[in-house]
Amino acid sequence: MVESLEIPLVGEYAPSYAHPGDAGADLRAAESVVLDPGNRATIGTGVSIALPLGYAAFVVPRSGLASRHGITIVNSPGTVDAGYRGELRVTLLNTDAQHPFHVEVGDRIAQLVIMPVAQATFVPVAHHDETDRGTSGFGSTGYRSSEQGVSE
Repeated sequence: MVESLEIPLVGEYAPSYAHPGDAGADLRAAESVVLDPGNRATIGTGVSIALPLGYAAFVVPRSGLASRHGITIVNSPGTVDAGYRGELRVTLLNTDAQHPFHVEVGDRIAQLVIMPVAQATFVPVAHHDETDRGTSGFGSTGYRSSEQGVSE
């Protein structure tokens, strides 16, 4: 069984899971907004939470909004730290070049994923150990299976 974590919440539209075992709880809009093509808006959820130390919440896009309407989140994932007590707000972006998108009060606009997180102690060293990947970064594996291992 998956561990349940009680999160204190203030607000009308509590995040909710659509199905048992879902990783993300749906966040709902607390205000109506029209997103014109290419525009963005920060939308309130009317909810604040109190995460315990050692946890963070991540605000991520809803796949259906992305695939059907081109709606995504500008700073995805948005990070909610354990010490934050303000309203959860979501900056949506309409990537559709032709159609506006209407957000109504109560619409599911994002998902909230709560995860344990570690705080690191950063230790200066003279150099790192060698790995197969080394310093290869963006695009280093290509994007087609036949390009694997070929730099772009």
